[in-house]
Amino acid sequence: MRGRKAEVAALDGALSKTPSAPSWLPDAGKKEWRRVVPQLVANRKIAAHELGTVEAYCLAVANMRKAEAIVAAEGPIYTSPSGELKRHPATMLVKESVEAARRLAAELGLTPASRGKNSGGAVGADENDDLGDI
Repeated sequence: MRGRKAEVAALDGALSKTPSAPSWLPDAGKKEWRRVVPQLVANRKIAAHELGTVEAYCLAVANMRKAEAIVAAEGPIYTSPSGELKRHPATMLVKESVEAARRLAAELGLTPASRGKNSGGAVGADENDDLGDI
């Protein structure tokens, strides 16, 4: 089972109504919330205690978009006061936000790969043959 994500299946106690986006989320985060949460609720894939993960995902998407807008406006490199060309600090924010959003999207079952790999199930007998008497 090493390397497999937990199966995202319909939950007992799943939300039946789409909650509003938290007021503190940036506009881009609220937009992402409105895009993904209704489908998670419709598929019975999210419970109230898991909304923090959705909030983190939406915040990562909002941060990614804001940082990318900065890079688009100012360029990926800049000249430092000493005259050196340096990578714009916002490029690291883009990278970190993309990685966080990708990880969280996979946890929530929002990506094609995470939906395809979530077959779940117990390890088969043939997979245990090499384990011996552990």
